[in-house]
Amino acid sequence: MGDLLSKYNVPGPRYTSYPTVPFWSDPPSEEQWRQHVKASFDAYNEKDGISIYIHLPYCESLCTFCGCNTRITVNHGVEKPYIETLLKEWKLYTDLFEEKPIIKEIHLGGGTPTFFSPENLKKLINGIAERGIIAADADLSLEASPRSTTLQHLHTLHELGFRRLSLGIQDFDPVVQKTINRIQTFGQVKAVTDWAREVGFTSVNYDLVYGLPFQTVASIEQTVDLVNLLRPDRIAFYSYAHVPWVKPGQRSFTEKDLPDGELKHQMYAEGKRMLLQAGYTEIGMDHFALPEEALAKAFRSRKLHRNFMGYTTQPSKLMIGLGVSSIGDTWTAFGQNLKVVEAYMEAVQAGKFPIFRGHVLTQEDMRMRALILDIMCHFRTQLDRSTPAASEWSERSLEEMEQDRLIRIHGDELEVTSKGRPYVRNICMAFDLHLLRNKPDTQIFSMTV
Repeated sequence: MGDLLSKYNVPGPRYTSYPTVPFWSDPPSEEQWRQHVKASFDAYNEKDGISIYIHLPYCESLCTFCGCNTRITVNHGVEKPYIETLLKEWKLYTDLFEEKPIIKEIHLGGGTPTFFSPENLKKLINGIAERGIIAADADLSLEASPRSTTLQHLHTLHELGFRRLSLGIQDFDPVVQKTINRIQTFGQVKAVTDWAREVGFTSVNYDLVYGLPFQTVASIEQTVDLVNLLRPDRIAFYSYAHVPWVKPGQRSFTEKDLPDGELKHQMYAEGKRMLLQAGYTEIGMDHFALPEEALAKAFRSRKLHRNFMGYTTQPSKLMIGLGVSSIGDTWTAFGQNLKVVEAYMEAVQAGKFPIFRGHVLTQEDMRMRALILDIMCHFRTQLDRSTPAASEWSERSLEEMEQDRLIRIHGDELEVTSKGRPYVRNICMAFDLHLLRNKPDTQIFSMTV
């Protein structure tokens, strides 16, 4: 295992998109973005509906491990103007359409969505619904902190149609929690989980992170033991991304406080073993679910999808990102909103789509995107070696990974082995033409393992 780690534990993308953000090179103009959104809506709304991601950036305190775009404040006076801006941005999109969008998915991310009062969240979702049709089988979900989520939040959101709740747990160890400034008790987590189930939420997800400062295999074992007592429906068990050059808050601890690659892998392996033993199914990269949970069913039927919101059961090709730093995806183009709250709000209030960067996908990008999505979602893909791009794949990397038993190649089919699942990002990198053509001179990604 040590030899594999030394070979494959390198900086690499997480592939929530392809091309990955550092390699976006052909940004759409505002008018081009309108055209791509409209074309995607016309092509897919009736068949698949659309997805909406809403970024709510506010938190009352900074979790120092966090890589999200956040704004730290205890001033809740920011809620109303921000929601009014979100709804104005939504109107910019719906004004493009000649019919009401069929909304199949809404996800509230952050930040801390439950920073906002139940009344303001209700105003937001009702405002979204007024200009669209929320499908009967829509998947409405939110991220939440056990420290700020109240029973009233959950009642209100359930009445609005929300059925999935994701709680950031990270680790129950008090030393780790203090270091990352995310102190929350098992009792708080249990209370919110119990409330959610009593209210009628049908799926509760926990986010767990390995590789945090001062974390040990023992703390991972203790955390997973406690998690198993509460039996969440889904678990995201992912590697801490140490990128202090992007997120200065991570400089509150140093690399010396972090577990090395070998220890970090031991944490992953032990956590995974315990989850599988507890009856969870491994899904895609870093995710686990109970066998009858919707995500597990989608994985088994090869209907799992992946976008900027992570893994999802919804196949929507058009994902509209609302809010500061949100990323929209028309399937043919990406567009990211301005990353500073004031600049974002100013642009929207002026009637402009607030995107500041993006990428229009080429036909080659589209083919590689489909291939990489197959690997990320299904642990297998078909290799079309007749395309010009095939001459640039890293055949040497594929041969080495096959020799290391990380993949099997049968004719034109590539399959990721059980041994290869921790290295799925590395496998995708063999097909990442942007990365192969433009190897960065400095580290821009977190480590793959």
